[in-house]
Amino acid sequence: MDFLTPSVRVQGLQKRLNSFMQEHIYPNEERYYKESTEGGPWAVQPVVEELKPKAKAADLWNLFLPASEHGAGLSNLEYAPLCEIMGRSLLAPEVFNCSAPDTGNMEVLARYGTPEQQEKWLQPLLEGKARSAFAMTEPAVASSDATNIESSIVRAGNQYVINGRKWFTTGATDPRCNIMIFMGKTDPDNADRYLQQSMILVPKDTPGVTVVRPLPVFGFYGVPDRAAEVVFDNVRVPESNILLGEGRGFEIAQGRLGPGRIHHCMRLIGLAERTLEKMCRRTMERTAFGKLVSEQTVTLERIAESRILIDQARLLTLHAAYMMDTVGNKVAKAQIAMIKVAAPNMACKVIDWAIQAFGGAGVTNDFGLAAAYATARLLRIADGPDEVHRNQIGKLELKKYR
Repeated sequence: MDFLTPSVRVQGLQKRLNSFMQEHIYPNEERYYKESTEGGPWAVQPVVEELKPKAKAADLWNLFLPASEHGAGLSNLEYAPLCEIMGRSLLAPEVFNCSAPDTGNMEVLARYGTPEQQEKWLQPLLEGKARSAFAMTEPAVASSDATNIESSIVRAGNQYVINGRKWFTTGATDPRCNIMIFMGKTDPDNADRYLQQSMILVPKDTPGVTVVRPLPVFGFYGVPDRAAEVVFDNVRVPESNILLGEGRGFEIAQGRLGPGRIHHCMRLIGLAERTLEKMCRRTMERTAFGKLVSEQTVTLERIAESRILIDQARLLTLHAAYMMDTVGNKVAKAQIAMIKVAAPNMACKVIDWAIQAFGGAGVTNDFGLAAAYATARLLRIADGPDEVHRNQIGKLELKKYR
C-alpha cells in the first residue's frame, strides 16, 4: 500500500489548502495570539469569524467527516495529509471547521444521533454557527480509567436528572457553545462496568449548568484549548436527549475517540513540521562562537533527529489511518494506541529542541513555540495518557504468544 502518494482529488485539496494557509492563516497568526490573550477564554477571536466564510467559499469546510452526506466523504487516509497541513497553525483547524471538540461531537451526532438531534444540534455545528463541549473527565477520580466516572444520570419520568463536576470540558467557555455531550452513570450497579455509563445531550443554557472557571494549559487560555471546569447541579433534560440508549456510553466513546486521537496525531505532525522549519530558518540566520548555529554539531544532530522522528510518526499515523479505513477502529486499536503515544512525544521533543535553538525567544510566544509545546504536552494526557495506551499495546503484544 502506497501511503505517501495521495489521490488526485486529495492533491488538489492539498494545493488549495496550502494556498489558503499562505494567504490567510500564516499572516494572521500574530493577530490570533493577540486576540486570544486580550479577549481571554470567554471571548471569540474576531479573526476566526472573519476567516470562516473565506474557508467556506473556498470549499475547504468540514473535510474531517468521512463518507457522509454532511462532509467531504474523505477516508481517514485521505484526510491525513490535509489535517497535517491544518495542524501547522493553531489558528487553522477552527477556520476550516475541523477543530476539537466539535469534530468528535459532530461525528457522534452524525453516527449516533436521531434525526431530531441532528437537526437541532448537528446542523448548526456543521454550518459553523455554533460550538460544542465534551464533558467526560472528572477532578475527583482518576479519569484515565473512565469506569471511575461518578457523575449520575437518573431517569425521572420523561426526563433525566444530571449531577456531577467535570473538568477539562473542552469548549465550555466559548460563548458560541450551545450544546454539551455529557458522560455519566445511568446504571451504577451493573456488574459490567462498561455498561454503567451513558452519554446525553445537555444544552449549555439549561438551569443548573455552571461553567465555574477556565483551565489554562501552561498559562494559555483558549490557545490551544478552551478547557473548563463545569458543575451540573440537578440539571434536567428530556429523555429524548439520550444518545443511542442507556448503557451505550463506552460504545459511543470508542467510536468518538478513535478518529479524535488520530486527528490529534495528524495535526501534531504538521505542527512538528512547521516547528522544524522555524528551527532551520532561525539557526541559519544566527551566529554564535564564530559560526552559524545551524553549523554547530548539536544543531545538526537535532535537526536530523527531528526529521527522522517526524517521518516515523507520519508513516505510523498513515498506517493507522489505513487500518481504520480497511478493518475498522476496533481491529486497529493497537495502531491507534501506538500513534497516540508516538506523535505527542515526538512533537514535544522537536518543539523542545526548537525552543532551545531560539534561546530566550523560544520561551516567549513571539514565534508560537510556547503554545505549540503546550499543545503537544497536553496531548500526552488528553484522550488517554501515554501509560494507558502503552499498557494496551503491551497486552496486545503479549497476547500473540499465549
